[in-house]
Amino acid sequence: MLLDMQDATDTKRTRRPRFRRASEPLSFRLTHNDVIILRLLARYRFLRSTHIAALVDRSLDRANDRLLRLFHAGYIDRPRAQLDYYPTAGSAPMVYAIADLGAHLLSQGGGTIAAKIEWSRKNREAGRPFIEHQLEIVDFQVALELAVHKRSDISLIHSEELIVAFTEQTRSARNPLAMRVGVSYNGKTREIGLVPDLIFGIRFPDGSRRCFMVEIDRGTMPITRADASQTSFERKMRAYLAAHLAMQHEIQFGWKTFRVLTVTTDHRRARSMREALLQLNVPQSVGPSLFLFAIRDELSAIDPISYTWEDGTGRQVKLV
Repeated sequence: MLLDMQDATDTKRTRRPRFRRASEPLSFRLTHNDVIILRLLARYRFLRSTHIAALVDRSLDRANDRLLRLFHAGYIDRPRAQLDYYPTAGSAPMVYAIADLGAHLLSQGGGTIAAKIEWSRKNREAGRPFIEHQLEIVDFQVALELAVHKRSDISLIHSEELIVAFTEQTRSARNPLAMRVGVSYNGKTREIGLVPDLIFGIRFPDGSRRCFMVEIDRGTMPITRADASQTSFERKMRAYLAAHLAMQHEIQFGWKTFRVLTVTTDHRRARSMREALLQLNVPQSVGPSLFLFAIRDELSAIDPISYTWEDGTGRQVKLV
């Protein structure tokens, strides 16, 4: 890998454009820690500067300095959808993504990232709603990783590690997490697609594990609808129950069981979700205990491991 770039001799900063690379980028030596940042961006897709600082255990100032240099050298991108934030929210943490040059560097080092994908183009085309949803998923992921890192009795199984263990047919699918589920409604069976926002596992010292699927609810999807052909959170919960009953988690993923974690906006919406769940009639299904609910702001003030979740009946549950 081409890592021998000249160290900066002048630490004085000049005002540089936020979303356009400088014609004369700052010189620097690409370090091992910089490569770690690139790997994090490859894993998470989008990260705020605050996420990166926490994950690499650096001060925000130091992290921002490296991110600035990596951006102007072309290794990472600042998605332009952030222009919606500026200048009115100029103090908001910058969002970063892997660029083509960074992906190429990782692929040369044996990384699993697909260097042939035009990452920089995908970053330019990513819209604000998509990025915001991805960042809410990342908020959960980073909080989970930091919480598990503090403990010696459990370890985190990232989604890519779980996917590697999937059946060959599932791994080779366009989206390995996608399931086709037959859902019965008013005497009719309809096949619908089901894709969790995130999967992860928690491993215990005896080698056992617990697997989870995660739904990050932004409060925009209707909870119930009279027309079963339209999207609703009720339909999504019905699909998860049907998938569990059909053992699709075992057939596609090789899991013995799983639970669905839902992070939603407020207590009122969580209560409405639980009420809708209790009204579902899915014979022989595992029922409301399949689902655990959390409130976003409360969860962000603690972490997913320390947080007390509530299942579909309102019973309080911990993940471990």
